[in-house]
Amino acid sequence: MENPKIDLVAEGLRIVNMAKQRNLALRLMGAVAVRLHCPKYAHLHMEMERELSDLDLVGYASQGSKISNFMHEIGYEKRPLRPSYGLEMRHKYISNTSGCIVDIFLDKLIMCHTVDFRNRLEIDYPTIPLAELLLTKLQIVNFTEKDFKDVAILFMEHNVGEGDEETINSELISKVLSEDWGFYYTATTNLKKILTLLSAQNGLKENKEDIERKINILLEEIEKKPKSFRWKMRAKIGTKKKWYNEVF
Repeated sequence: MENPKIDLVAEGLRIVNMAKQRNLALRLMGAVAVRLHCPKYAHLHMEMERELSDLDLVGYASQGSKISNFMHEIGYEKRPLRPSYGLEMRHKYISNTSGCIVDIFLDKLIMCHTVDFRNRLEIDYPTIPLAELLLTKLQIVNFTEKDFKDVAILFMEHNVGEGDEETINSELISKVLSEDWGFYYTATTNLKKILTLLSAQNGLKENKEDIERKINILLEEIEKKPKSFRWKMRAKIGTKKKWYNEVF
């Protein structure tokens, strides 16, 4: 069940809209962003019991201090984070009234792999662009059922192709993965895993072929993109050496 104490979609929109009034570039990511960016299939996202537990946002590091002040002004207290990889690019806040937890990532999401948001937040609103929204899911090494649900809904709602407007930008995704073999391996492994999981989800049966078609289009674009020298050298080592960052 979702948190009955607070409407996370409404709270996420409130934060992003108030930030915009202060000329702060804050954008939503995670499951809340998926639900907002997929209005046609948001009902299915809920019917699949995709729980919303907290809020994840992205901002620019150059506005970091202003974002901290802003969050304090709207009733959020900054909380310390335990030491971890990428800690310097992440802030955690908790609402003084509702207890809502908000994670804000600055410039980059640094987890199993890195997703770079610099110069991209203005592309979409109130969420991060679709390409990055998908990449934040595909970078997860321990890809779970909730991640599967998010990605499936994204593919149901949007086409794969050029550009960012209501489209999963295959050119950007292919470019990112052509420069980092580890990220490529994790992302393509997850896309292929999704293909094998589709049949088991009753709620997706009517859209199974459409999702498969779009994933295969993206996989084809990823494979045909010329790879960097660094990618090719790392590919020779393969999985004999750990290709991702540990996330605790």
